[in-house]
Amino acid sequence: SFYTCRCITEDPSWSLVAVPHLTELCLQHIAHNFQKNPILNCLLPEDQKKVVDMLSTSLPLTVTANIVSHEDYWKRCCKERWQVCDVSNYGDSWKRMFFERHLENILKFFIPNTTDPEQVLELIPLCKGYVRKLEIDQFLPPLRVDQKESNDLSDTEDDTELGEIYMHHYNLKDLIPALPHLEELHLTYGVKSCGMNFEWSLFNFTDLDCSNLAAAVKMCRNLKVFKLTRSKVDDDKIKLLARNLQYHPCLLELDLSHNLIGDHGAQSLGKLISHSRLEALNLCNNQICHLGAQALAQGLAESSTLTSLNLRLNFMEDKGGEAIGCALLTNTSLKSLHLGSNNLSEPTAAVFSQVLAQNTTLRSINFSCNHLGLDGGKKLLEGLANNKTLTELDLRYAEVEQETCFLIHDIVWTNRELVRQGSLHHPNSEYL
Repeated sequence: SFYTCRCITEDPSWSLVAVPHLTELCLQHIAHNFQKNPILNCLLPEDQKKVVDMLSTSLPLTVTANIVSHEDYWKRCCKERWQVCDVSNYGDSWKRMFFERHLENILKFFIPNTTDPEQVLELIPLCKGYVRKLEIDQFLPPLRVDQKESNDLSDTEDDTELGEIYMHHYNLKDLIPALPHLEELHLTYGVKSCGMNFEWSLFNFTDLDCSNLAAAVKMCRNLKVFKLTRSKVDDDKIKLLARNLQYHPCLLELDLSHNLIGDHGAQSLGKLISHSRLEALNLCNNQICHLGAQALAQGLAESSTLTSLNLRLNFMEDKGGEAIGCALLTNTSLKSLHLGSNNLSEPTAAVFSQVLAQNTTLRSINFSCNHLGLDGGKKLLEGLANNKTLTELDLRYAEVEQETCFLIHDIVWTNRELVRQGSLHHPNSEYL
């Protein structure tokens, strides 16, 4: 006799449709075991994406760095790690953002003689294809063994003398030359959040640091932008750096603002201007007096590439201002000049009156926070009479008569409109 068996499933919602395809089960298995057996490139593109979407962001970089190129994965890594993620600052590449910020974090918290240098070195083969810019706004010194002496000196400059002995920082010479695509390097030697442990020596940029950095930058052949700010860079150190940068094949922008560079350092930079391909130099808030300004002016007169020079917050006075102005009677490359807060007065304005009458390259000049006075303002106005190229002239707090400022503004505004209309007719114009 025949018996009919009736099967009753325990799950009334069960359906054959809900059974995963074998392909899906295989992809889940690959994702689950990715660390042990990272299979990806041999899969079809749509299957690769499914596996990557299932991967954990906690996988070791040694596994994912050179295998996973999908931006969605690196976007998840970035979003989970950092609250603010503006990918436009990283060439719209999430993978580049991750590796640049990851490397920056390691360097910011690297403690010499304590942190294992392999932490950095083992990362090089993983990140070297993606790092194009590094911004490191602090360098930690080695840990002090004897804190007793430092407590007695922490409120005095004397403790900088001890700094050279133990306050050296991470040696970038081991890293920078190994990053073939590095184009921008922004550095500040100091400690951001030292709190109650403040010591002057925490902000030392030592001779050894400078020597190591100079060698590193010289070997970084693709470097285009170098910024070393707020790091107590003095004349001796800038001489060494300038020597190493003098024949750099790619360097276009140099920012040394907020340091201790004086006349001797400015002389080295004057030579750098005339012998390099430098396009922008920022020396804002240093200690450059008229001798240094004259050296920079000499370099400016010989330069054919420099387009931007920032000398705001220095001590040039009229001897320096006149020298810069005389250089601009022959220079045909500079477009932007900032001479704000340099104790300049009418003699400098007189020279620049001649500059405005002759120079057809300058687009922007800033004379703010000086003492040009009524006569100085009138002389600038005279120089502008036939000028058709200057589109910005900042005379705020320069003690220029208000009526003169209005007349100057009208001329500059007219020039700006002419440039704008010209750029509309010629879309590929340099003014765009």
